[in-house]
Amino acid sequence: MYDVLVIGAGVSGAAIARRLSRYKLDIAIVEKANDVSMGASKANSAIVHGGYAEPHDELRGRICYPGRSQFEELENELHFGFVANGSLVLAFEEEEIPTLEKLYDMGVENGLDDLEIIDQKKLREIEPNVSDKAIAALWCKGAGVCSPYEYVIALVENAVANGSELFLNSRVCEIKKDGDHFLVKTEDGKELEAKYVVNASGLEGAIVSEMIAKTDFDIHPRSGEYLIFQKGTGKKLNNVLFQVPTEKSKGILATRTFHNNLLLGPDAIDEEEIDLSTHEDRLMYIYEEAQKSVKDDVINLREFIRSFTGLRPASSTHDFIIEESNVARFINVVGIQSPGLTSSPEIAKIVEGILKKSGLELVDDPNYNPNREPIIEYKELEDMNKIKDKLDLPLGDPDRIVCRCEQVSEATIRDAMNRGIPVETLDAVKRRTRAGMGFCQGQFCKPRVLEVMEDELGKKALDDMYDSERNGLSRLNKKRINELIKEMQDTSRKEIEEKEED
Repeated sequence: MYDVLVIGAGVSGAAIARRLSRYKLDIAIVEKANDVSMGASKANSAIVHGGYAEPHDELRGRICYPGRSQFEELENELHFGFVANGSLVLAFEEEEIPTLEKLYDMGVENGLDDLEIIDQKKLREIEPNVSDKAIAALWCKGAGVCSPYEYVIALVENAVANGSELFLNSRVCEIKKDGDHFLVKTEDGKELEAKYVVNASGLEGAIVSEMIAKTDFDIHPRSGEYLIFQKGTGKKLNNVLFQVPTEKSKGILATRTFHNNLLLGPDAIDEEEIDLSTHEDRLMYIYEEAQKSVKDDVINLREFIRSFTGLRPASSTHDFIIEESNVARFINVVGIQSPGLTSSPEIAKIVEGILKKSGLELVDDPNYNPNREPIIEYKELEDMNKIKDKLDLPLGDPDRIVCRCEQVSEATIRDAMNRGIPVETLDAVKRRTRAGMGFCQGQFCKPRVLEVMEDELGKKALDDMYDSERNGLSRLNKKRINELIKEMQDTSRKEIEEKEED
């Protein structure tokens, strides 16, 4: 019998499980996918938001800043990758400045003390590559970027190290109340008993809730597509650059990632069905919109390496839903879209409070260890000539470089596979080590990674495909980007010729 069973190993479920693991509790984490952080927590903007974009009368407005303020401590404990590099909301017209003032006022009401509306001169001092057309900005000094999937992995690793039990490939299909506890069944045949259940199942939040409780909300996918560029391109920007937000999103952004890739996106499209493919027209719109924020030489499509789509679990309430349901001890934590990543530490505290109020006894565990060693840390790439001899070292040599583009060693891959979470896919290794995230996108290292995985596992990996290949997703690739560049150049040349003829 578990004290608490958490459904979903995304950022909310992971943060909750890790928070509760400091107490003398038996905790289970049940996840439908073959790894943690496989939904909205994996594919997003990776921004640790300031806390000014949502009004104070919304829960997500009130808890974003308290969540953000915990990231420095979490990074010191868990080493997942976070930097507070600041964010700017850009105004290009005088008519947009009142929006900056509104955002500033919301931020102050939400408790922020690091906001400032700056003029064109100061904007250029702190962001030299910003567009010359930007006339003012809202500057939030403490906002930043993190590595979102590394964050979730770190949370779950730490929860498991502190006694939590993780069940992957276990989609919940039935929940029943049996006296003073719940019986939770999964599609792979597990029957788990728990005194309390926390539903943090992302896009399936309403479906899971309806298995046991009265549910008066819906969850629907809101997709956003992204363009990501090779490592080092992120150095062109100091801050996260937003444009004035829309009703659905915080606008098209341009930012560095924690590992210094340039990232552009997302758009925001409400979907009827889940679609993780990327679309040429949407990505070109994002590219064109992002160009408005920066100088002409910042975004070079020849440095593009991949596109991806993220899905946000948008609720019909337009806000986070964090509450005990009409069934005692069944807690819903759903509709956690932006700024869910930033809010996650505070979400975990709120759920802890709900559980305590509902009767769960919380006794500190003297053996609790909040610390987790990093798998990787940020690094600049070395000159290839200095490491080329390590490429041909034999299998089993920890210094052997497996991934050439990101310079990932065999020792790093083996470490990543022995952290308490089963690692059986190429993408699971990729998210933990960056092997396959470089310029060639795994063309060189894919068989080499599989070789190490199979040696470590003592058996075949799940398969020899990346997640997108396994799921048959269509994504804009480098070949098509190069074709688009040529088409754009031809169109531009033709327009010039036509003007000259006139």
